[in-house]
Amino acid sequence: MVHVRPATEADFPVILQVQQAAFGEYASLYKVSGWTTETLESLKADAREKHVIVAEEERALVGSVRFWTVAGVCIIRLLSVNPGHQHQGVGKALMHEIEQVVTDAHKLYACTMLRTPRNIQFFMSLGYKAETILPDHYDHLDLMCFAKYR
Repeated sequence: MVHVRPATEADFPVILQVQQAAFGEYASLYKVSGWTTETLESLKADAREKHVIVAEEERALVGSVRFWTVAGVCIIRLLSVNPGHQHQGVGKALMHEIEQVVTDAHKLYACTMLRTPRNIQFFMSLGYKAETILPDHYDHLDLMCFAKYR
């Protein structure tokens, strides 16, 4: 069973490992080094400005996500699930937690790489609607962004 909770600084090294494994799967499609080589210092700085939550199964950290709200829009990024735990409800549990705890947003907003059909399907299965395509975004990524309105 998946347990979701706020991250602590002690979780940060494992968060980076999970993130590296999750985004490393896409290295043949995109330049993902921004996500696979993030430093502990960068994550600590990010956590000072954003919420970070983690998912655990049997006391092992298997996923994480970051989010923050600006002008009524909750921005969700770096949803990462350990490849060995994907398709088991971990990502869904993390997204549902955000939807429950974020009370100051009228819109939830998340992006994924355009050439990742299973990620696109994932967001659509949660009721998110495709809103924008960002071609040649940072690091020359093509992103598809999704929104869910309240």
